[in-house]
Amino acid sequence: MVQTLIQVLCGTGFTFLMTTLGAAVVFCFRGSISDKLNRAFLGFASGVMMAAAVWSLLVPAIEQSGELNGLLPWFPPAAGFALGGIFLHLADKILPWFQANGKGKEAGTKLLVLAVTLHNIPEGMAVGLAFVLAGQHPQNPVYLASAMGLAVGIGIQNFPEGAAISLPVRQSGHSSSRAFLTGCLSGIVEPLAGLLVFLTSAALVPLMPWLLAFAAGAMVYVVADELIPQAQPDETTNIGTIGVMAGFLIMMVLDVALG
Repeated sequence: MVQTLIQVLCGTGFTFLMTTLGAAVVFCFRGSISDKLNRAFLGFASGVMMAAAVWSLLVPAIEQSGELNGLLPWFPPAAGFALGGIFLHLADKILPWFQANGKGKEAGTKLLVLAVTLHNIPEGMAVGLAFVLAGQHPQNPVYLASAMGLAVGIGIQNFPEGAAISLPVRQSGHSSSRAFLTGCLSGIVEPLAGLLVFLTSAALVPLMPWLLAFAAGAMVYVVADELIPQAQPDETTNIGTIGVMAGFLIMMVLDVALG
């Protein structure tokens, strides 16, 4: 049990480290970021989040829901996705913490941070569960190799996600240090989620399709409601659209190539 716990913490700790390294990209930019570059970053973040919502969250949710008994395979992903969008909508409209002079950059940035943090929770659970399964089958090295591969794959994907958090936070008017810290905090939930799975793995397995799809719905909502409108507010330039395409393409390749 102790060895399994160490493996869970190391695996999810690696994914958190990669988020931290991605967030550190914000220190490469001194002073204010130009409007054109900011649009490109927002577009890039949009593309990264959309690709992650599909390949990291919805596809696994669909696959896992097909293994559950008593429910239509499409129902948990569809319901979870809708609930994720509804949750972000209510957070945007009701919770005072998300209001910053209407629909300004600050409010949109907070929704972005919440969406990516929600997305990291089921990813941490997935890595934790993979190492728990490896601990339950010590005689079969395939389980451990699969868990390590999953941790590496998610960790590499987390690098652009860390940047996708810290750069918009920096552009919204906060210091580079605060933007970096915000990016780090969005990833700290992965080790915590991995530890939760280690303690309650049997109870959480049936909920994974719902959790994955919930996070996907939250991410797609904030992309459509906040990021893309800010990345492409007018027709003077298509840099935001190019950023969306680039972010989506890079994240898609990482997700598919790394499994």
